[in-house]
Parts: sequence; C-alpha cells; structure tokens
Amino acid sequence: MSPNLPVVVGLDGRRESLVTAEWAAREALLRGVPLRLVHVPRQAFPPYAALAGVVVPADPQRSEHELELVRASLSRRHPSLDITAEQIAGEAVTVLLAAAADAGLLVLGSRGLGRTTGFLLGSVSRLVTARAERPVVLVRSFAQESKGTDQCAAPPETSDGDVVVGVDLARPDDAVLAFAFDAASRRGAGLRVVHGCGQEIEGISATELTGVNGGGPAVAPERPLADLLRPWQDKFPDVSVIEQAVVGQAGSHLVDASRTAALLVVGRAARHAPVGAQIGPVTHAALHYAESPVAVIPHD
Repeated sequence: MSPNLPVVVGLDGRRESLVTAEWAAREALLRGVPLRLVHVPRQAFPPYAALAGVVVPADPQRSEHELELVRASLSRRHPSLDITAEQIAGEAVTVLLAAAADAGLLVLGSRGLGRTTGFLLGSVSRLVTARAERPVVLVRSFAQESKGTDQCAAPPETSDGDVVVGVDLARPDDAVLAFAFDAASRRGAGLRVVHGCGQEIEGISATELTGVNGGGPAVAPERPLADLLRPWQDKFPDVSVIEQAVVGQAGSHLVDASRTAALLVVGRAARHAPVGAQIGPVTHAALHYAESPVAVIPHD
C-alpha cells in the first residue's frame, strides 16, 4: 500500500457524484493524503443526433464551472484537505484507468435503486473496476432531493460499523487483508472476516475437491484462518477481529453483512478473459446489491 498517493474520485456531473466526492474526501482525511477530483465531460446528444450523424460536444466552460463548485464545496466542509480538480477530455474508462495508476485509491459512484433491484452499476464503473490495477471503491448514492452542492449526503457510514472482508481460505491473498485491516484501523472499527465453510466452489462439490473415493481431483488444503490472520493482527493490534463462517453462496452473506458495515472489502483476481476483464461472481454480487461502499482489491 502506498501511503502518500492521493485519493482520486471520478466525477460525471450527476448529483450522485457529489455523494461520491464527499465519501472520497473523508477517506483522504483518514489517510492523510490529498484528494484529486477528475471530471470527464460527457458529450451531449440531442434527439435524433445519432441518426443524423451529428455529435454536439460538451460545454467545457459549464463542466469546468460545475467541477469548481464541487471543489469549493468540499473545501468549505474540509478546510484542512488538499484538494485539486482537473477536467480531462477523452474516453471515460481510459481517463479513469490512467488516473487510478497514480492513485492510492480510486473512488467511483453507483446509483442505488434499493435492495430489490440493486445497483445500476454503470458501464464505466464496471469496466474501470474490472481493469484497474489499484483498489477501487464503489459508493452507492443516497442522494437527496436538494438544492446546491452543500446538500449532498454521503452514504450512511457509521462510526460503530465494522469493516467486512470476504476471505477465500482456499485462495487467500494478502493484498485484500492488508487493505481491510488498514481500513478498520484508520476508522477505529472492528473487522468482520467472512469465510466459507463446507460450501461448493464454482460448482465443484466438496467430495470432488478432497479427491476421496476413487481419485477425484485433489486441491491444496485450506489454510487455517488463524494462521492467515495472525501476522495482520500482530501488525494491527488495535483492530478487533470477528470471524464469521458461512455456508452457501458467499456473495449473499457479504451483501447481508453490508447492511451494517462501514465498508465491504472484496478481492478481484487480476486475470483477463478472452472478452475483457472479469470481476468474479462474489464481487459481482457485492457491487450490485451491497448497501455499504464496496472496496474491490485487485490481486494476483
């Protein structure tokens, strides 16, 4: 983890961006690093423009004015925070991936529709999350009907909410645990470690995994959770750890845990499928249905 790199937040001009920016500002203060606002102007398409082959460029002066309003609003609420704002023209995914490369954390927004229907996880957020080489946090919007930038509301992150992390004991990764312990320590929060117990993995039964009764495929045994957590508990003695073993689909348990969480932390294997990058079923469920902000940590 690079402690001096800024928190970067991607803004798109919607009201939900104000919520995302406020969450990112709080995170930058927790980390003691600058906040960088990056706005990729959207192109305006009037009715039937596509059919007519006409593309109307965005108004750069208006976009720059809106970006400055956000920066000024955050500066008033957080006067000690070093905030810079930059408008960068280009394809949004490309611009945000480049910005993430120089960040300790990239923060993006998702538009919440409620627990029944889940997120409207935009294509830009989805693609950036799947491809970024830095941690990405998706912040669900609870934007209120209001006037002016000072009325935006951050998601209901409470001081007594735990940080929740999903751990795969068969394929653990230190990058995910490092982020989760650090996040809990900075918030003065507990850490709830959710891990599977006797569940099927990617459609393969437990009997097939153990290789018993006739030479089924064998895999490496799961690493005991206590051994996995011990070095991190030694490094972060202030973090109280709660272990939660679950049976069934890990994604649904993490979504349930997110109801009272300050932050949900999940991993994403840094591998590429033939058609673009993938985020995996557990991370997919977390991003679409979790009620807390979700941190996605890329790992090998």
